[in-house]
Amino acid sequence: MKRTLPEATRTLPHVTRTLPEVTRTLPEVTRALPDLPGVEHRFVDVAGLRTHVALAGDGEPLVLLHGWPQHWWQWRHVIAPLAERHLVICPDLRGLGWTDAPPDGYRPGVMADDVLGLLDQLGVQRFGLIGHDWGGVAGYQIALRHPERVTGYMALNTANPFLRPTPRVLRDGTRLWHVIANSLGRPMAGRTIPEWALNHWIYRSSTLSAEDREIFLAQFREPDRVRATVTYYRNLAGKEIPAILAGHYRRYRLTVPTLVLAGDRDPLLPPSQMSGFGAQATDLRFELLHEVGHFPATEVPETVADRALRLFAGANCVAGHDM
Repeated sequence: MKRTLPEATRTLPHVTRTLPEVTRTLPEVTRALPDLPGVEHRFVDVAGLRTHVALAGDGEPLVLLHGWPQHWWQWRHVIAPLAERHLVICPDLRGLGWTDAPPDGYRPGVMADDVLGLLDQLGVQRFGLIGHDWGGVAGYQIALRHPERVTGYMALNTANPFLRPTPRVLRDGTRLWHVIANSLGRPMAGRTIPEWALNHWIYRSSTLSAEDREIFLAQFREPDRVRATVTYYRNLAGKEIPAILAGHYRRYRLTVPTLVLAGDRDPLLPPSQMSGFGAQATDLRFELLHEVGHFPATEVPETVADRALRLFAGANCVAGHDM
């Protein structure tokens, strides 16, 4: 069934232009939005958070949540094929891209609530969900806490929220040194580590142009966005990772049809940290992407789009194996 946004929402760009006094009261981001044909941009107030969202296509809603150190532009190669069948919704997460960067709220649960609040504003009740990295963590929160709203979930290079502190998991966790480095302060979380990440976490480096790299890095010239990164990683190191290892999320079961895609050349997250769901998931498939690093939507966009279209057409059509 085709799905479009409510009429009042579709006229939002015109309404926004007639309310300059509201726009002026919001923090301004002077960076220009990169242009992608067929994509519409909106700014939506979500409980006081000025949220940027890119929209394309028509059909059943499909929400794409980007990772760090990126923003909605991460999905530039997959938006067009997905938009042939779906209303594609690509928000910038709190603190990144063109969404506000307030002083706090950088916890996965809060960021998940941001996304749900945005979807409420857009009149979207049920949706497919794709998440990567930061967006993948928030995506698991949404799928676990609100399965009635999620038709399916695809996690890209995102840690299993049910991880147990086995010797292997703890040993592999040393790869996440950037969590500590980013939490130390602004000099590290400025352009230094984001630039290093874009250069070294990608295995197929030729797939990320210098222009695209700069589109991602430009946001870290803004002190509020650097602070957002520092705060997120401090919370991740001090609260979220300990909560995962202590079993906080094991009270939930992942019941929505789920596909986990993992790059076998990801220097951060080996397959052991992205798999091993066992009885915590009732309908989950795992697929290892060969010769792929941490950014599959950039490195193998055709594969990501293909798996997404098949998952959201029916989870039983997806390649992979149970985990």
